[in-house]
Amino acid sequence: MPEQTLIDCIGRTPLVALNRLFPQKRIKVLAKLEFFSPTGSIKDRIIRHIVLKAESEGRLRAGGTIVEGTSGNTGAAVAMIAALRDYRSIVVMPEKASREKQEAAKALGAEVIVCPEGIDYIGKALTVAEGIPGAFCINQYDNPDNIEAHYLETGPEIWADTGGRLDYIVAGAGTGGTVSGIARYLKERDPRIKVVVPDPEGSVYGPYFRTGKIDAGPHGKYLVEGVGKNHLVGCMDFAVIDEVMTFRDSEAFHAAKQLARHEGILAGGSSGANIWACQKLAAAIEGDAVIVTLLPDSGLKYLTKLYDDQWYAAHREES
Repeated sequence: MPEQTLIDCIGRTPLVALNRLFPQKRIKVLAKLEFFSPTGSIKDRIIRHIVLKAESEGRLRAGGTIVEGTSGNTGAAVAMIAALRDYRSIVVMPEKASREKQEAAKALGAEVIVCPEGIDYIGKALTVAEGIPGAFCINQYDNPDNIEAHYLETGPEIWADTGGRLDYIVAGAGTGGTVSGIARYLKERDPRIKVVVPDPEGSVYGPYFRTGKIDAGPHGKYLVEGVGKNHLVGCMDFAVIDEVMTFRDSEAFHAAKQLARHEGILAGGSSGANIWACQKLAAAIEGDAVIVTLLPDSGLKYLTKLYDDQWYAAHREES
């Protein structure tokens, strides 16, 4: 009889070739399907790693409370791990988070606090945690264990699955933990690997990467979820990034729909941004190359948003 539990099913996601979207023989594009993890997103990886490490170090004790501020996917991951480990969970989300993400966290037992636009949901989570004795805040944006999770797991999986034969890694950045951890691991093994980050128009990451400065004025709004930020965070390591490519919402959403209709892969808007960046790279690269990208979550989380024609039509001017 099998002895593994749901927590053992996190990670080890498949890497598939996108031969229909990228038919040119000289360019091979491989996509890592992170929606194969239990809650349908890459965030399962960091929550498992952070929680188990906190338990082993005595920072999270039996019967405690896990709190986190999240744009959505981390909320479901927190709720799942909390259910498996008998913790209370509280998730703080911006109202921008899709209804599907909010309801998934609730269905898994989390208490969900939705912050109106203009309210710092990350700061709100820290405040909530401070007010609960024994609470543990994941703090994914500034917790180095976020980076460590991808350095120890996701990066090695990509290296093993490709046999070390890759030239580019394309990954968006929200917390920065995914791309920073993967890039550190891969560049240690082959410094020639280039790391490309697609970043939404209105985020601070692109301008900061190019100028080393942050505009003090108001930052732009964007509809794509899970990537970009209006301030710098501790887990974003620009030292391992080679290029940041700025995209518009419409470009990410169009690419996500192309992915669904040509490859049969239903993924989210941040996945669409990664595909858009791969398309730009494939058109610009001279010679042969292997590009590996990540599809962080499932499009099932956005059926009422980017895959809803009425929603898209109503928000077209914003994208």
